[in-house]
Amino acid sequence: MNPEEILIKRAVAGDKAAFAQLVEKYKAYVLAIILPLVKDSFHAENVAQEVFLQLYISLPQYRFGGFRTWLGRIATRKAIDWRRKQQKIREKEVFLPENEHLAQASKDFMEEKLIRREEAEKIRALCRQLPGNYQTVIEKFYFLGKSYREIAREEKIAVKTVETRLYRARQKLKEQWEESQQ
Repeated sequence: MNPEEILIKRAVAGDKAAFAQLVEKYKAYVLAIILPLVKDSFHAENVAQEVFLQLYISLPQYRFGGFRTWLGRIATRKAIDWRRKQQKIREKEVFLPENEHLAQASKDFMEEKLIRREEAEKIRALCRQLPGNYQTVIEKFYFLGKSYREIAREEKIAVKTVETRLYRARQKLKEQWEESQQ
């Protein structure tokens, strides 16, 4: 196993320092993909943050083959999504009188905020449906920010057991989320 795969496995296991190393290692690569599509360094930085957030979410599904290419696809998709969103905004602006721009932007912001809040509530509700041992590790890791070692010590279980429970809890949450979206 090469050093990069070890770093990825550590990040998947919840090692924040390992994830930070991945971000640092690939930040320039991601920006090199995004910048030609976004054409603005400020917005490229924002899109890069979205890419690394998506990476954090999707990393447990990574199958260890061509990490750089996989990350490049995520970056390309996020940049294209950003361009589409900007195009929609420009199209709306053409048809809105001056004062309505602010009202529309405020409305869009509030809608997006409401959607995020609803999704967060849905995720919390799905977490409450998990078996107790999965629910505990999810809550302590994601909501309380505790490390694997801290959770293992508090629960009097092995660190590997914490890893396993988190992995299985994520899988169950993913299944529940997909079922709730249908």
